[in-house]
Amino acid sequence: MKAAGMPTGMWLLFRRSFRKHLVSVLGFSEGEAKRVFAAAGPKYRQIIAKLPEFEKADRFKMNIVSCAMLSAFVLSMQTKPTVARLTDYYAAAMMTAPMRFFCRMMGRKKFSAQDIRGMQATAALRAADRNPYSWNMEFLPYADGSGYEARFSRCGICALMKELGLSAYAPAMCRLDYTMAEAGNACDFVRTYTLASGGPYCDCGYKRKDRA
Repeated sequence: MKAAGMPTGMWLLFRRSFRKHLVSVLGFSEGEAKRVFAAAGPKYRQIIAKLPEFEKADRFKMNIVSCAMLSAFVLSMQTKPTVARLTDYYAAAMMTAPMRFFCRMMGRKKFSAQDIRGMQATAALRAADRNPYSWNMEFLPYADGSGYEARFSRCGICALMKELGLSAYAPAMCRLDYTMAEAGNACDFVRTYTLASGGPYCDCGYKRKDRA
């Protein structure tokens, strides 16, 4: 994957937040945070360079770029945090003011005709059949009209973190689905299984707040 475009933009947008929360959430000293940050940049570029380009219609490119960023920071840490601590760190690092604004804007479109068409197109694309770092999903509307489930059978985050020896930390990224749904304020996020935790699939359920 080329660094130009989204990978560079994501790094510029989130790097200060990832650096700041090494101290405020993980409790690193300023000196250690500086060292981790300095090492994470080259590691991030290295990970990105080994990834294939995503298809234009693949909506999950941002997910794998975020995974590359978190993985670069974890790989640069001499002392690794627990999964619980990394979960808190990733949520704090990602939920910047621009990200919260993005979630609110997406929340306004949730369950719209455009949103439904996008989910149906993503399910039909089956991008992971061609790209192991992408996702395959089914689109399953709820019978009562209260929302829908996106059910994933392939997960690019699981594939990349396994390759990097970080599979144990994959669940730290899964929790952000709840946080983003809360920030969007349009639905309640519900889940039973995740592939990252050894489940048969990863179910991402979105229930309308006015129908939940």
